[in-house]
Amino acid sequence: MIPVTRSFLPPFEEYSAYLKEVWDSGILTNNGPLVTTLEEKLKDFLGVRHLFFVTNGTIALQIAIKALALSGEVITTPFTYVATTSSLVWEGCTPVFVDIDPHTLSIDADKIEAAITKRTSAVLTTHVYGIPCDVEKIQSIANKHGLKVIYDAAHTFGVNYLGKSLVSFGDISTLSFHATKLFHTAEGGAIVTNDDKIAHRVRYLRNFGHKDQESFWGLGINGKNSELHAAMGLSVLPYVKRITSARRQLCALYDHLLKDTELVRPQRPVGTEHNFAYYPVLFPSEKILLRTRDRLNSQEIFPRRYFYPSLDQLPYVQSANLSNAYDAARRILCLPLFYELTHEEVNTISSIIKQTMG
Repeated sequence: MIPVTRSFLPPFEEYSAYLKEVWDSGILTNNGPLVTTLEEKLKDFLGVRHLFFVTNGTIALQIAIKALALSGEVITTPFTYVATTSSLVWEGCTPVFVDIDPHTLSIDADKIEAAITKRTSAVLTTHVYGIPCDVEKIQSIANKHGLKVIYDAAHTFGVNYLGKSLVSFGDISTLSFHATKLFHTAEGGAIVTNDDKIAHRVRYLRNFGHKDQESFWGLGINGKNSELHAAMGLSVLPYVKRITSARRQLCALYDHLLKDTELVRPQRPVGTEHNFAYYPVLFPSEKILLRTRDRLNSQEIFPRRYFYPSLDQLPYVQSANLSNAYDAARRILCLPLFYELTHEEVNTISSIIKQTMG
């Protein structure tokens, strides 16, 4: 069976060595030494000022929304994982969907300004598949209208844009360290900011609002993560470059084998150093996609429709007429891509796709 992704597992003895540290210290949670070490290493790796390791990528978004005191309407993308939208609704904000660029599949920055109203407080959008949004234009619009900017950077670990980490743009970027991600902690996420005042608020928001054992800064929630999850992150982090290199080679092989088909790949802006976290392809039609997916499934190969449906179709939001997002959601399929995937398996997958497409 070939899944769309498979978690990278570090050598067991390396993970066990960190677990022994946990046993020896007796500290399991509450920002223990391994959590602190992981945060420092990740800040160095990503080149950012502040990084907070949290429970998952969804709580990272929720805390980010609280930290910036967002309310009213928030402009966002309909082409992403549901957590981006549901976090806004959960925190009492109204998602206002803007269509995507048909080439990059990230939000179309040229359409943002027309969606701004007196109730707009922010832009929260996703670097889909690790493809950078038009961060310069988005920031310019935000500055002009006094808006905050949050980037859901769940797909972007290790991506650089214009010479710096993609997570360094915006007021806050959030990361997911779920087991399916290129870098993972089994379950986990992070909040990233270069703003000291925002970091001050996030620090309290993550820990129930505690100022110390007997006093409180204000309202907070439990967004902390454990020493056991930090141990996984510390075990995986040294392998990120090796993982990325293997994925780069697999993507190059897919590119070569599928170059004469009608499949279209999303475009990356000039200046992007990519992480090869996903291999998305656009089919000529949904009919051909479904036929191909069914044929692959019959051979125990399981690609995924990341991201379907377009999120403006969710039952708890206002629907919109977003032709590019609707079209992409119907025609996009992510092919299997993970560290242990073999070249032979990529050949098999590509051969089935070409045979089915004719």
